[in-house]
Amino acid sequence: MRKNIFFVLLVIVGVSMFVGCNSGKSGGSKEITVYTALENEQIDKYLKSFNDKHPDITVKIVRDSTGIITAKLIAEGLNTPADLVWGTAASSLLVLEQKGMLEPYTPKGVENVLPQFKDTKSPPAWIGITAWECAIVYNTVEAAEKGLPRITSYQDLLRPEFRGQIVMSNPASSGTGFLAVSGLIQLMGEAAAYDYLDRLHENIAMYTHSGSAPAKRAGSGEFAVGISYGYAGVSQKKNGYPVDIIFPAEGSGWDVEANALIKKDNIKEEAKLFLDWAISMDAMNDLKDDYAITSVNTGAPIPDGYSKDPVSQLIKNDLNWAAINRDDILDKWTSRYDGKTEAR
Repeated sequence: MRKNIFFVLLVIVGVSMFVGCNSGKSGGSKEITVYTALENEQIDKYLKSFNDKHPDITVKIVRDSTGIITAKLIAEGLNTPADLVWGTAASSLLVLEQKGMLEPYTPKGVENVLPQFKDTKSPPAWIGITAWECAIVYNTVEAAEKGLPRITSYQDLLRPEFRGQIVMSNPASSGTGFLAVSGLIQLMGEAAAYDYLDRLHENIAMYTHSGSAPAKRAGSGEFAVGISYGYAGVSQKKNGYPVDIIFPAEGSGWDVEANALIKKDNIKEEAKLFLDWAISMDAMNDLKDDYAITSVNTGAPIPDGYSKDPVSQLIKNDLNWAAINRDDILDKWTSRYDGKTEAR
């Protein structure tokens, strides 16, 4: 099966970037490098409790979209500087596991993680922290000005009024794009899903490299509709943008934001401490304000903007199937639709 060479090459020339070092004491003798797909505005907020608990550990963050992180790790192999992956799609971590790149580890408190959000093996190769789901972000002001109809389902996105009004993320670079496409295939079957995507493509103005970008562009009014994910849409609404967040009537594709230890000769104890912290109640109490579904039950109410019964709204999703078929899905999608992808 042909590999996604394009994105590996992008990685080699340096598409990822350091977004900062976070530590209680700069220049500490203990240091870990963490690859993450969490949003920039989330990282410092979530890290605060780790820094407070371990001020002697310097955390170097490398942030990019899920597809880029996956390709970067594959390209780097045993020479990767990453000590662990934090908040990246479980379907991508399963690809890395299949390539023998993850070191199984049982973090403290793993018994509190709900079964569907962690690897079933013992010790586990990955542990989830949240689930995130496909959502449609709809700018009500733009829609009213353009006379666009309401949206309740995936099928509504095919209406001719939406020609050139929709932006979506590229599944080869974005975990959100991948969960949307793989979710449609599992929901509809392959033939029907590609027929749907062919028709959706006619209405797409642009494919982005970031899963949150469609929500932000819909929020700003650049486009009327963004196919994105729940947190990105809810964040736009909290920031005062005139958007509705729509969870499709057919059900949302979804994935697990997960953590894993990278297999290497010099596995650091500090990396294990980070993975212990990442599923602690301190970390979960920060996550619960942004996500409707956390891997550890915090007892908190569902945040505003989400479906009131978020778990039942998710489609039946086989993450192992998605990982095994990832290359094939990306090859087919790229050959059909990549011409509308924005330049990097």
